[in-house]
Amino acid sequence: MLGATPEAYDPDLMIVELNDEQLALRTVVHDFCEAEIAPHAEAWDRDHTFPADTVRAMGELGLFGIPFPEAYGGGGADLTTLCVALEELAKYDQSMAMTVEAGVGLGANPIFHFGTEEQRQQWLPDLCAGRTLGGFGLTEPDAGSDAGGTRTRAVLDEAAGEWVINGEKAFITNSGTELTSIVTITAVTGEAGGGRPEISAIVVPAGTPGFDVARPYRKMGWHASDTHGLAFTDCRVPEANLLGARGKGFAQFLAILDEGRVAIAAVALGVIECCLAECQRYANERMAFGRPIGANQAVAFKVADMAVMAECARGLVYGAARLRDAGRPFKKEAAIAKLYATEAAVTATREATQVFGGYGYIDETLVSRQYRDAKILEIGEGTSEIQRLVISRELGLPVT
Repeated sequence: MLGATPEAYDPDLMIVELNDEQLALRTVVHDFCEAEIAPHAEAWDRDHTFPADTVRAMGELGLFGIPFPEAYGGGGADLTTLCVALEELAKYDQSMAMTVEAGVGLGANPIFHFGTEEQRQQWLPDLCAGRTLGGFGLTEPDAGSDAGGTRTRAVLDEAAGEWVINGEKAFITNSGTELTSIVTITAVTGEAGGGRPEISAIVVPAGTPGFDVARPYRKMGWHASDTHGLAFTDCRVPEANLLGARGKGFAQFLAILDEGRVAIAAVALGVIECCLAECQRYANERMAFGRPIGANQAVAFKVADMAVMAECARGLVYGAARLRDAGRPFKKEAAIAKLYATEAAVTATREATQVFGGYGYIDETLVSRQYRDAKILEIGEGTSEIQRLVISRELGLPVT
């Protein structure tokens, strides 16, 4: 490739080939989805129900502990293996896929990567087992993509040995369920110099006085996923709840987001594959003008395009995951995977709805739910615009 150094491209790392354990996990998750999710997902969506018992069952299956060491009750696997599970879940219900993705990537991952051993022992076993869920409080009402604009403040009361937190967070997943045990938040804890705020990460246990969870949002999609705004009013937590080094909270969360972007892309891949399978079936069954609608190029080409999107997304998702698992840089690849897969998922769900015609506009139809759910994939854990910014910077462009 023109301008490429030999070490920049390693074809062996780009091969999408799952091992026997990963293939077995796919089968286990598939069977669980058929029995425990598919029969209920439409009702959860209709009634805006967070199915706590099903989430606990996913925990018993080991899904929340996949990438964490066995010492904390995890499966000792890797990001690729987590992507396998998320991809399969998303074929049936994005809400349940995101409950796992956020529980792993945003709830437990910060504790594992940046916590002290005491913090890990305190919170990780229950998070890995799915007995509890953790949230990740980064976004605020006035600080979304500009996460560095955090206004939530935490002041250290040295006499009491406590952080006193005041502020708000917005759009926080897994933050208000009966299983929620902690929410890790970013807060300004001082000045970093040069007029920049010092942003730190602090773990806030659920039920702490001064920590209030707002009513659930009324969302366009992800109706079975728990999402709330949070408010902190003179909320006090122990000084020991600081996660990682003081002033490193923003950098820590940015590092966490790289893995999360690959996981979100895996969810998007599952959505595309769902649309492809549903349209293959429907295009062969639905008759119009005396023949299956799949005999018409206008329909057949839409289905063919979905197959292309699925293959491209699969290569990007598992290529980025394998780079991460090999200890190689993967920031650019994570952003590319999320950008392509999520935008392709939105396109695939829109086209699938078109293939289904009037039935695609009915809420009870799977592709209709996937269509409504898919849009947020282009927004959560970094918008498409932010992914393009990350990619541009990684390409060495002078983007400010």
